[in-house]
Amino acid sequence: MFACLFSFIMSTAKLQFTHRRGVDTIMAVRMRLVGTMTAIILIMFILAQGLECSQTCKCDQMYFCNCSSNNLHQVPTVPSDVLGLDLSFNQIESINMTDLSSYNELIILNLHKNKLRHIHRDAFKSQHNLEVLDLSLNNLNNLSPSWFHKLKSLQQLNLVGNPYSTVGPAPIFSSLVNLRTLHLGSPSLRELHKNGLDVLTHLDEMTFFGSNLRSYENGSLKAARPIGSVSLSLQNLFESDPELVSKVLQDVSHPETLLIIKDVTMKTNTSTEPFKVVKEGGTKSLTFQNSSTTDQALTSFLEFMDGSPLSFIGLEDIQFVGIGEWQKAKYTHHDSLRTAYLRNIEIEGFFGFSSMIELGFLLKHFHNVSVINATVFVIPKETTFLLKNLEYMDLSQNLLTDLTIQPTLYTGSGAYQNLNMLNVSQNVLKSLGLMSRLVTNLKKLKYLDLSHNSFVSMPEKCSWPVTLRFLNLSSTKLSTLTPCLPSSLTVLDLSENDLKAFKQRFPHLTTLILTGNRLMKLPDGKLFPSLSTLLIQRNALRMFNQSSLRSFKTLLYLEAGANNFVCSCKFVSFFKKDVEDLITLQDGRQNYVCNTPFTLRGNAIDSVRLSVFECYMIPAVSVLCSGIITALGLVVLTCHKLHVIWYLQMTKAWIQAKRKPAVGRLPEELRYDAFVSYSQHDAEWVEEILVAELEDTQPSFSLCLHKRDFRPGRWIVDNIIDSIEKSYRTLFVLSEHFVSSEWCRYELDFSHFRIMDEHNDSAVLVLLEPIKKETIPKRFCKLRKIMNSRTYLEWPEDEDKRDEFWSNLRAALQRDEC
Repeated sequence: MFACLFSFIMSTAKLQFTHRRGVDTIMAVRMRLVGTMTAIILIMFILAQGLECSQTCKCDQMYFCNCSSNNLHQVPTVPSDVLGLDLSFNQIESINMTDLSSYNELIILNLHKNKLRHIHRDAFKSQHNLEVLDLSLNNLNNLSPSWFHKLKSLQQLNLVGNPYSTVGPAPIFSSLVNLRTLHLGSPSLRELHKNGLDVLTHLDEMTFFGSNLRSYENGSLKAARPIGSVSLSLQNLFESDPELVSKVLQDVSHPETLLIIKDVTMKTNTSTEPFKVVKEGGTKSLTFQNSSTTDQALTSFLEFMDGSPLSFIGLEDIQFVGIGEWQKAKYTHHDSLRTAYLRNIEIEGFFGFSSMIELGFLLKHFHNVSVINATVFVIPKETTFLLKNLEYMDLSQNLLTDLTIQPTLYTGSGAYQNLNMLNVSQNVLKSLGLMSRLVTNLKKLKYLDLSHNSFVSMPEKCSWPVTLRFLNLSSTKLSTLTPCLPSSLTVLDLSENDLKAFKQRFPHLTTLILTGNRLMKLPDGKLFPSLSTLLIQRNALRMFNQSSLRSFKTLLYLEAGANNFVCSCKFVSFFKKDVEDLITLQDGRQNYVCNTPFTLRGNAIDSVRLSVFECYMIPAVSVLCSGIITALGLVVLTCHKLHVIWYLQMTKAWIQAKRKPAVGRLPEELRYDAFVSYSQHDAEWVEEILVAELEDTQPSFSLCLHKRDFRPGRWIVDNIIDSIEKSYRTLFVLSEHFVSSEWCRYELDFSHFRIMDEHNDSAVLVLLEPIKKETIPKRFCKLRKIMNSRTYLEWPEDEDKRDEFWSNLRAALQRDEC
């Protein structure tokens, strides 16, 4: 485009110079050309910038344009009907009034991690439908209420990580009547005032970062109704300014609010004082994330929360310094505490940590305990008796072994009698038989997760609680199945193993997960009379058919994609037309891809088009061969009826005759006066009467007879052609036998060719017996033509007329004088 523009300008300048050379000087034209080129270069630069912007954004069919990480310095031009626009990780410094004015359908706008310093007060004036706005990690020093006046549909707003030092007292958020999620704050924030949150009635989630907060106005983080989830990152403020933290916690503590405290360090009693207001606010769910604490701080926390309605305590990514000396808190009351969720716990001096028996005052209340990735290798027997009320226990991602799992699951003294769900996945367990014996006494156990252990093999017999309904044995390196598995199961997960066959019966099973094994066919549906869902992706399935699916009497959902399907005609036809009449493919038809034949590998089965020949090769070959044989038979029959072979021979003879010179034949080359063409049935007349009359009397004629003069061993056709060519005349002895002789016809045809090519009267016809022209076969068209155009002699029955016949015949055979 630019090259064409450049060429046009140059030609224009040249034209101007041509027309004005009588007026302007060459220097003036050059100056005009330089000025023109400068303007064009500027235009090209501007166009290039716009073109660059349009090329760097990738817009999909869902009307979402991804312009992320393209080093953009301004809002690019994209389709006006765009619904989502990602401008994150660019260099945009400002948004002017018209930058977004064309995109009034915009629902998502992401400006994360740019260099925004300025946003025009009416920049978002056209975005009435905007629901998600991300302005995080920019350089906004102030937050303006005017930005949000028209954003009545906004539901998610992220303002984290900007260098604003104050929020409020202007009602910044009061116009966001549908706001549900708010992320606010930064390390630069120093003052937080009331800002309009108190009028919002739909706020469900809020994240606040205020690690360097110095001033907080009461009510600043309090919405019109309790917020569903509040996450606070106040870092060292718990140690340095617990009074300010208390103000913050007072506004967000409520029985309906899930409170999350992040990035804090609590080492002393002082740092836990703010939790008094948490207790007073009636908070029921409290989680600490990415924090560190000590024995002293934790004991103080339990004391401050004494008698609180707290029912859930969570500790994620926690570093603990201490040895578990919490005796001072053992007289506190936490009767409402039901759930403890501990994940990624690091304990300094782990081997010096005291027995959990010291936590008996807490453990006896728990109904649900999760201790995930916390280096747990054993729960002593002395502790298990405290877990009488436990219904849910998750000890996944720890160090439990066959040796330590025995005291951990000790059921003496009534321990675990209410346990409903047990998860010991991702440990170091190796004996499935041992696990079955240990859980046998868990009379209420319904869910058991043993996945990601190394069982390798399975014993022939096992004992399980009769209540067990869900069993997860995925990724346990199993290669064979035995009757060890309980028949009471309704859900069985055996994915990511090395199974090649499945033959055990499960009368109550409703969901079977076999993903990632080596099964080559679907298991027999008769083994699962109640099965409704089967997952068998990433196996070695070749195909499945109507009968294999019908064997599952109650199967509704199937996931069998990513297998090595053989795209035979039968399977492809079944998959396209009938499979969804039997079941629903939950993983989508696009995941069913051909593996063989090689020409179809990687093609979705739905896109495969097989020919009839590919689908029915044997019948097709049979029909084709039959057709060919029939066609050949018809061709042979037709050729016989139409005498095609003779036509071909005549064509060949004609071509050969044409190749020979038609004139200039010397008299000495003509050895015979006449070649006699006759039927073998008329041989007696020819040999005894015709030859005697013409060769034995004067003047004598030299006749060529095939019986006498043809060269032995030579092809008969060559003999005929050669004899006719060496004869001055060709004498045809016509009779009923003549017209039925193929060789006579051949001689007649070639003679006719000679007459036509050499333009002579070489043919002499003798009618030995009367022949009606209409009785002459159609293939003797040449004879019909000659008889219609030439005079012929008839052999008289009356002996008195025979002298005249011989006289006329001799005259016809007489050579012309040169």
